[in-house]
Amino acid sequence: MLMRVDHNSTTPLAEQIAANVRGAFLRGEIGAGDRLPSARALAESIEVNLHTVLRAYAALRDEGLIDLRRGRGAIIRTDADPVRAGLAEAARVFVAEARRLGLDTDQMLDLIKETTQR
Repeated sequence: MLMRVDHNSTTPLAEQIAANVRGAFLRGEIGAGDRLPSARALAESIEVNLHTVLRAYAALRDEGLIDLRRGRGAIIRTDADPVRAGLAEAARVFVAEARRLGLDTDQMLDLIKETTQR
């Protein structure tokens, strides 16, 4: 899996790493049971701090996309749902754009509620 990050982007590096993994999963480049690079190896290859990769992996774990086990590393869960991963990524894009436009959380929720009522 080829991973790229933009060190000059306003998007935090951990979010970029997580988005790369989500994207690879959605495109079918990685699948259930596949092992991700070790945090140390990935950090070295994309020239980021080890803790940045660990933050990204923790976010993916919290989303239910990967399992993290000491000694086994990060593995795509066998029950990972590509539809949910796609929605999570779309939500991240929405929130980032809304924040860029100056919307707060309540305004974003109001916008979502308006959209669902149509």
